[in-house]
Amino acid sequence: MRYIYHRHTDPAFNLAAEEWLLRNTDEDIFMLWRNDRAVIVGRNQNTAAEIDEAYVRDNSITVIRRMTGGGAVFHDLGNVNFSFIQLGSQARQLDFHRFTAPILEALQAMGVDCRFEGRNDLVIDGMKFSGNAQLIEKDRVLHHGTLLYSAQMANLSGALRANPAKFEDKAVKSVKKRVTNIASHLPEPMDVETFIARVMEHVSAGASGGVQGLRPGEEEEIRELVKAKYGTWEWNFGASPDYGITQCKKTRGGLVEAHLDVHQGRIRAARIFGDFFGVRPVSELEALLAGCRHERSDISGALEGVRVEEYIRDVDTETFLDCLF
Repeated sequence: MRYIYHRHTDPAFNLAAEEWLLRNTDEDIFMLWRNDRAVIVGRNQNTAAEIDEAYVRDNSITVIRRMTGGGAVFHDLGNVNFSFIQLGSQARQLDFHRFTAPILEALQAMGVDCRFEGRNDLVIDGMKFSGNAQLIEKDRVLHHGTLLYSAQMANLSGALRANPAKFEDKAVKSVKKRVTNIASHLPEPMDVETFIARVMEHVSAGASGGVQGLRPGEEEEIRELVKAKYGTWEWNFGASPDYGITQCKKTRGGLVEAHLDVHQGRIRAARIFGDFFGVRPVSELEALLAGCRHERSDISGALEGVRVEEYIRDVDTETFLDCLF
């Protein structure tokens, strides 16, 4: 088995690295890695329904879709991610216990009383510190999971604080659960780099070859995959299942209620209702939204030079955009 710990923290690069290694490695892999602040959305989820759009935008939090199923998770540098890639597997069923066992053993060796619970979670005193997901592709298995070590809980709850009541779709929704940081349960304090070293040391015990980084040729290929997929709006937002969204907001001009029909991340149709006044028909404003990405910057560009106040009195463009998310 090849043991990798690399210091790249770009979320798009790291998710692309997993896919590239899964499809191109010629040996089993165990890898530890960390991301800068990001929401990582499950393959089958509606990205817009999983995030608090305003919080993510205001705090410059990256949003990336991964290639495995399951729910959305928040990453920052206080969260350690682990990946197993196993070749030659004939298994056609997901098996979370097999890959989480060495992680549990590593933490237990540090004095943490932890266990596997539910479908795919690792917990301490009933509180989740690790979510796990898997993908079986031909004769290869990717298993990856999070290890909340010293994550910023305010960002975790803020970024994932979307209101599912305003969405109508059949995408998989994240199940919210009480979470905890591993660091607060250790008998002795240690920084995150020491924790990473301890986990790697336990999992790789007795292995020859030591711990490596990614190879230069691999990094070049991974960067190309970022350009083609993980760094694109089409993958991270456009690949969402179709959905409808209803958003109602009280403004200076009255109540504004927006109904959007979204297909592959783009607004297919829009209807604007409310008790507001305007000098121009709101149908013109609805027509401007059709075809836009359901993304603030794209809609803002479509409305450049448009006086929204003429359609909805006392409502400027920024306030109107708030009504659409």
